[in-house]
Amino acid sequence: MECQQIEERLYRIGMFSKMNQVTIKALRYYDEVGLLQPRFIDPDNGYRYYSSSQLDPLHRLLALRRIGYSIEEIKRVQEGESEQRILQKKKQQLLREIAERTTMLAQIEGYLQQEAESYHMVIKQLPKVIVASIRRVIPSYDTLFSMMPEMGALMEKADCVCSLPEYCFSIYHDNEYKETNIDIEACEAVTELKPDLGELKFKEIPEVSTAICTMHKGPYSSLPKAYGAAIKFAEDNGYELIDSARENYIDGIWNKDSEAEWLTEIQIPVKKSE
Repeated sequence: MECQQIEERLYRIGMFSKMNQVTIKALRYYDEVGLLQPRFIDPDNGYRYYSSSQLDPLHRLLALRRIGYSIEEIKRVQEGESEQRILQKKKQQLLREIAERTTMLAQIEGYLQQEAESYHMVIKQLPKVIVASIRRVIPSYDTLFSMMPEMGALMEKADCVCSLPEYCFSIYHDNEYKETNIDIEACEAVTELKPDLGELKFKEIPEVSTAICTMHKGPYSSLPKAYGAAIKFAEDNGYELIDSARENYIDGIWNKDSEAEWLTEIQIPVKKSE
């Protein structure tokens, strides 16, 4: 018989499966995709036989599968491509995934630790934006209520078209919290740059790749609580503040009757600490 003419010992697929703790279905699949074909197939009954010399290739195949090699990558190794090169590429991919998962885990932990009434943080990108803006040093935060209508009148005179969705925000240029003499820049996203008109300036603000953002519902007088929560989140999760914070005004005096319904998003540009 032909199988007796083969000097090395042969094992039926069932026995080979048991010896290597791999399913018959998997062995058939590896045959179909060309990774490990039977040493001999009986032409009379179709029984598949594997040889002892195929133990090492099978164990190598299984080891590569366990560390995440795809079928195509294993084929390339079998065809002679450097296993070290593919391993290094796989290592870098895993390191990136670990970093992403670690960041996600830290955010989940931070979220779980927050009480129901606390602020919830989101890490996101702030796209570049064209704005019309006025920058002043104002005596108190209440002055902002009179500053914004003045800015709106100048924007109307300059024939500005606001971007959609609307993005109205203030940038605080002081490096600390101040109750008086506040250096503030009121900004409104617009569709195009125009010539400056008195105090009204036009410019493009570049993209912010990473910002810690949180929503504050209520009067502006309680905004410091939102800032405190955001800064604590940054410290706890290894972020460094790199630029002035923004307040994005979503709902306010112009569309809500009660201060309790005002909605403001705090946006703080950050980067991962070295």
